[in-house]
Amino acid sequence: MIESWRWFGPLDDITLAEVAQTGATGIVTALHEIPYGEVWPREAIAARRALIAGAGLGLDWLVVESLPVAEAIKTGEGALAPLFANYRQSLANLAAEGVRIVCYNFMPLLDWTRTDLAVPLRGGATALRFDAVRMAAFEIFRLGREAAAADYAPATVAAARAFAATADEAAWEGLLANIMAGLPGVYRRYTVAELRALLARYRGFDRVRLRAGLARFLAEVVPAAADLGIRLCIHPDDPPRDILGLPRIVSSGEDIAWILGAAESPASGLTLCSGSLGAGQPAAVPAIARRFAARIHFAHLRNVRGETGGSFQESDHLDGDVDMAAVVRALLEEEGRRAAAGREDARIPFRPDHGHRIGADLTRPSHPGYSLNGRMRGLAELRGLARGLAAA
Repeated sequence: MIESWRWFGPLDDITLAEVAQTGATGIVTALHEIPYGEVWPREAIAARRALIAGAGLGLDWLVVESLPVAEAIKTGEGALAPLFANYRQSLANLAAEGVRIVCYNFMPLLDWTRTDLAVPLRGGATALRFDAVRMAAFEIFRLGREAAAADYAPATVAAARAFAATADEAAWEGLLANIMAGLPGVYRRYTVAELRALLARYRGFDRVRLRAGLARFLAEVVPAAADLGIRLCIHPDDPPRDILGLPRIVSSGEDIAWILGAAESPASGLTLCSGSLGAGQPAAVPAIARRFAARIHFAHLRNVRGETGGSFQESDHLDGDVDMAAVVRALLEEEGRRAAAGREDARIPFRPDHGHRIGADLTRPSHPGYSLNGRMRGLAELRGLARGLAAA
């Protein structure tokens, strides 16, 4: 597997030299400064690629994460033809610069969602956490979303009510900031009023309509991707459950089967995220990796520990509910099949996802989940696991 690293570009506090020190050779990045729905100019892509290659550190831009899907494409509202044309042109510009793996997601409105960004661990380290009680409290008592209480267990609602009874304005603002932090590379966050207005666009929206939007997107872009030699790979929902009244449609093996069946092309594939899928059905993740191995173009490897009620916390990469050894074994076996078939792209890029903040991470800024030392530890553990399995 190709060891890779998510890098947020020139504004990232982690330097390319530090990335090289981790041992990674593949770079996973995006042009976050370009608004959703607009074309990524070839010149901007070339400049980012030159910045990475020009550092002389043996790094190569292998994966785009992400080329965002405009919200109107998900809702099916307005003039969609220009948005599809822009997406296809961005793919063409990426292919022209030699970047051929494109990760994207189809989560409405938000990206990954957490309620806590710095849960204390042993020795002062910190981890990310999704707390169903706090999420319920935000939805029911801060956002005031109708019918939100029906989405949570009665015990969770009762605990959420207790939280809300003691939360002051600072606690609510901190919770909102944490929930908004999962928009990687996006520096504009929503207020509660803005979030209410945006959610109004999705009132009455269900899985059927969102699936229709995804099917329309795939029909519009997959043929172009195939012609360009691009590998699109959808990222699972995180968390794998409806939140804020928004449907999620990439949360299980059944969802993935539907998506890959909707576009029977190697150009339409999967980003295997062991943590996202593991927050819902951890025991199923190795089977998902084996079932869809031929369509996995990219992997995020991290681990979680779940709790009753839907809460979960990010754990050490090899120590959680997901059998990471079985997942990595499935990826290595697929690489073997690809190599035997003579494919030049036999090796699958992966990156260590969402590391804890440890050591010097605690005194330097970083995007939530994207600390240097925590991810470097995860990469080292995954490297050792992969090499041990390969040698067995």
